[in-house]
Amino acid sequence: MPEACEPLSPRRPLRWLWLAVAYLSLGLAVLGVIVPGLPTTEFVLLAAWAASRSSPRLAAWLENHRLFGSLLRNWRDGGVITRRTKWLASLSMLLALTIMLLTVKHLPSVAFAALGMSCGAAWIWSRPDRRQ
Repeated sequence: MPEACEPLSPRRPLRWLWLAVAYLSLGLAVLGVIVPGLPTTEFVLLAAWAASRSSPRLAAWLENHRLFGSLLRNWRDGGVITRRTKWLASLSMLLALTIMLLTVKHLPSVAFAALGMSCGAAWIWSRPDRRQ
């Protein structure tokens, strides 16, 4: 977690809001592992950020998690997204777009989704894939 994000005291009123955001984001991240097109990485990063402001226990659990821990450490240490993660994200977006092309009849919606996925993929591939 960035050092600029000082954890809030557990007595602060926003603690419960950040905790809710952390758990909601974590739930969406888990769904993103299963549902093509739903991002995982962004929700894990949001969950870690919110947990750092609300629950040291949840933040530590995320940091030491078998799947999410390395992602968070890589991001914290230079915004790194591994090549494997880039490929998985790109293939997931391609699968989601293919499903949309086959099932959605409203072409402007498909085009808008394709544009969003293209921007997301371009940003992902612009990130370094190993620590400097």
